[in-house]
Amino acid sequence: MDPELEAFIPLFPPADLSDPVTARGRLAELAASAPVPDTGAMTIEDHTLPGDPPVPVRVYRPHHPRGAVVWLHGGGFVMGDLDTEQPWATRIADGAGVVAISVGYRLAPEHRFPAALDDAYAALTWAAAHAVELGADPERIAVGGHSAGAGLAAAVALRSRDENGPRIRFQLLNQPELDDRQETWSARRFTDTPWMTRDKLAATWRHYLGGDPGTPYAAPARAADLSGLPPAYVATAEFDPLRDEGIGYALRLLQAGVSVELHQWPGTFHGSQAIVSAEVSQRQIAELAAALRRAMTD
Repeated sequence: MDPELEAFIPLFPPADLSDPVTARGRLAELAASAPVPDTGAMTIEDHTLPGDPPVPVRVYRPHHPRGAVVWLHGGGFVMGDLDTEQPWATRIADGAGVVAISVGYRLAPEHRFPAALDDAYAALTWAAAHAVELGADPERIAVGGHSAGAGLAAAVALRSRDENGPRIRFQLLNQPELDDRQETWSARRFTDTPWMTRDKLAATWRHYLGGDPGTPYAAPARAADLSGLPPAYVATAEFDPLRDEGIGYALRLLQAGVSVELHQWPGTFHGSQAIVSAEVSQRQIAELAAALRRAMTD
């Protein structure tokens, strides 16, 4: 374990999703304690996308963006919102030089699959239709996120491919949650790691799926065919039960002819990039932004 990260482990809230409302409050407190990035170089606007129900988004627009990313927060499909994600959406928009469209998708268990995916896909179609007025190139639209948000981003890419939806230029998948089966080596061995335990991971899928079997749009690792998907950057953490499903998904993308950059971060655990005082976390965040920036300028 990276020693800078290890020192913060006692400060993390319990890895417990038995009470989603309490868990959301704990995440909000943790997010509120994070350093606030400088937003002076961008405009931030809230929008409500039409639909049934309407979808709230927060748009971060730096000066002279090249493209846009539909950005999906983490939280195990159960936690997180536009406010908790603001520090990370700001960093992505600023570091990559893109319009970041942060999506306030509906949360489980009140709203099970496919509610979150429907909201994320609605944000993608809105971004494609409004890219020019947002100052972004409509040919340079990406999807991305952390953890469950990265899993949703992968699902959006699958759905857009299958439905001939908006063209997605790139997938930015940080520590993606992709597989409800929990059968990988890391899922079976890392049962009590910081922030993400086996019980907590099982609870995320139970809340999200409601006991129904996983489908490729809910759990992209179940997809039989990954060909024709956008190029991807996949980042995984060493001490994370999700590690091997992220690595496995990256390898399957490569085998399907999809260009992939895979970065395995040693000494890290799930969500540890939130400890922004740690040198490795700073490198993780910078690399996420840099990967997206490269994809928008190639």
